[in-house]
Amino acid sequence: MQTVEFILNGKKVSCEVCPKEVLTDTIRNSFGLTGTKKACGTGDCGACTVLIDGRAVRSCTYLTCMAAGREITTIEGIAQKNGELHPLQQAFIETGAVQCGYCTPGMILTGISLLKENPTPALDDVKLALSGNLCRCTGYFKIFEAILLAAERIRKTPL
Repeated sequence: MQTVEFILNGKKVSCEVCPKEVLTDTIRNSFGLTGTKKACGTGDCGACTVLIDGRAVRSCTYLTCMAAGREITTIEGIAQKNGELHPLQQAFIETGAVQCGYCTPGMILTGISLLKENPTPALDDVKLALSGNLCRCTGYFKIFEAILLAAERIRKTPL
């Protein structure tokens, strides 16, 4: 076992993990944060996406021991300080981008990472950013619409 310390959703945490334990399992089992979904286990579907130091990462292939000293953000950690939803969460609701919801946390966190890197994405930028995230319920158009709507709102009222 190995002790790993990192920042999780703004709070310094530590846990004991097996050296081969992946971050998805640690987030869900050690901290009870179930918004990070377990799905393919190979990094192909994006359901397990979290932000590590602000960048979208597949947590099912990321060893927890590699998270030492890093800042991890899950879907549970993106709400505004005043308790309001993140603009991208709100846009998902308004555009009907949420279907069954299984892929939604990964889609939103990937979208947030994109908007940090590119605050004025074109539709093709959004499509490329989400190309590694699978949704079995939609045709993706409402998801693209939500990200573009959130980008516009964030530009008008920065976080």
